Amino acid sequence: MTGNREDAEDMLQEAFTQVFLKIDTFRFESEFGAWIKRIVVNTCINNLNKRKLPLTYVDEMAKFTLPDEETEEPEFNTRKILAAMEQLPQGGRIIFSLYLLEGYDHQEIAHIMNISESTSKTQFMRAKQKILQILKEQN
Repeated sequence: MTGNREDAEDMLQEAFTQVFLKIDTFRFESEFGAWIKRIVVNTCINNLNKRKLPLTYVDEMAKFTLPDEETEEPEFNTRKILAAMEQLPQGGRIIFSLYLLEGYDHQEIAHIMNISESTSKTQFMRAKQKILQILKEQN
């Protein structure tokens, strides 16, 4: 979500500080891990918002076109996918991460990011297409 390891480590440390400070507010209505995950995600989004960096969504980039004919599938591995994710605009990267890696559904993402559910779905689809395009260009 942050685009670099150092910021991610800082946010994770801040999130766990929040967990320890707010442990008495845990109401046992969900699993403890889910509660922690929510704090980590909210900490990341709040810190990104505090920086006042504009979120650039994928649809604000050049339009993507899909090839008419099937081409050879790119080789997928974690390192290449993470590198491709770093090239996404921040908004698309966050939605892609929340949906695919963190397991949130589009309704939850829409609530977290204060966007519509259809925007979340569209951004995820465009981010996925952009990652595929990047991976194909690397081959």
